[in-house]
Amino acid sequence: MASPFDILGIESDADEAEIVEAYRARVKEVHPDRGGSVREFKAVQTAYAQIEAGYDPTTESDNEQAPEPAEDEREETKVEFLNYEVFDDFGWEITDAELFSKAASETLMPADYGELLAHPRDSLLESAEEVGFSWPFACRGGACANCAVAVIEGDMEMPPNHVLSPSMMENGIRLSCVGRPCTDELKVVFNVKHLPGLDELKLPSQRFETAKAEE
Repeated sequence: MASPFDILGIESDADEAEIVEAYRARVKEVHPDRGGSVREFKAVQTAYAQIEAGYDPTTESDNEQAPEPAEDEREETKVEFLNYEVFDDFGWEITDAELFSKAASETLMPADYGELLAHPRDSLLESAEEVGFSWPFACRGGACANCAVAVIEGDMEMPPNHVLSPSMMENGIRLSCVGRPCTDELKVVFNVKHLPGLDELKLPSQRFETAKAEE
């Protein structure tokens, strides 16, 4: 059976930077919208998660795939969203405590400000797409920052296989393609991929418009 290192095409002594670079490359390579398959796509995600969790090739127990998450019985999350691209028009700052109150008082396009309901088993990106919004994304695998959002209130749970640094996570940055709302209410600013630290984590601008890692 191929090890996680074999799946990513790296040596077992690869450092963190090499692991992340390989993961991002493999996610693009096997993406269903690029001729890959859902099985390959999930295998790459699992391989990265195993390595990040401390995979040891000398022990059998670590060779098992990560367990499937338990069924989520929570209700839908009410998500209030705001597009970062409109900030310059109003002179807004993402740190403004009154940000969403100010947005509510303006006449913004529905795609730039509004509310949606997120299903507990869907990523935030999937929930936005289900109601017709086209939020930015690229890999759908947590390997880039094209889909990044800033959580202002509430929280989103993230799988281990993502490329955000601990400091970014502490500052409320999440990836909408793999992050799932986990609070009753959530306020997020989407389209924040150009914030400091995120720009270098972006993938090329082409979008995978049709691909979804279906079961």
